Amino acid sequence: MTGGAGGLGREVACGLAEFGAGVIIADQDRTGLAEVKNRLDDMGCEVLALELDVTDRDSVERAAGTVVQEYGKLDILVNAAGINLRKPVMDLSEDEWDRIIDINLKGTYLCCKIMGARMVRQNRGKIINFGSVSSVLGHPEHSAYAASKGGVLLFTKVLAMEWARNNINVNAIGPAYIETALTRDYLSSEGNYEKIARSIPMGRLGSPSDVVGAVIYLSSSASDFVTGSILMVDGGRTAD
Repeated sequence: MTGGAGGLGREVACGLAEFGAGVIIADQDRTGLAEVKNRLDDMGCEVLALELDVTDRDSVERAAGTVVQEYGKLDILVNAAGINLRKPVMDLSEDEWDRIIDINLKGTYLCCKIMGARMVRQNRGKIINFGSVSSVLGHPEHSAYAASKGGVLLFTKVLAMEWARNNINVNAIGPAYIETALTRDYLSSEGNYEKIARSIPMGRLGSPSDVVGAVIYLSSSASDFVTGSILMVDGGRTAD
């Protein structure tokens, strides 16, 4: 999985490990990768940690080659690498826009295309992309993020159509705001938690375990007839 050293990615990796999966974690953060690998080692999980830049084709090709060399196959791809920057459109620089689009959308494209080619050859696989409630809702100060996540949703649908005959399920997850170590500072200031929680019918933010459950479902045989969908993990945020 990409973004495996991130606050949400590491929880998803551990969740997959708890259900018996061998886990490959990939990220640019070497320190974070080592921390997650140690945690997975302690769980007795078979784990491989790879340094990966999802925006660089050569980096993705090397990672794909390593996976096939080590395991001979790739069953599940989780694209969880992503960034956001809250700014009004007028204050968002072109470089900032490009960086968000490159990681969130181009990175998903490269990993799906290169890793997915292995799945096409083996005629099976599961791909789970990370969208967001911003895939379908317009939030102020999230222009590049929303554009990237809207793109991820439609890209997911296209891949699902193209690869359905190859027994590859391609779906997305659409979380609302999730509480992790990386979001706590923002949530603890200026009443941000309360403001966001009021916008969610269930009255709370999501937890990593909420997202883990969705990933486990879309990774398992229970979802074999589900493809081209976005599973919203949002406490009802997008229900109206």
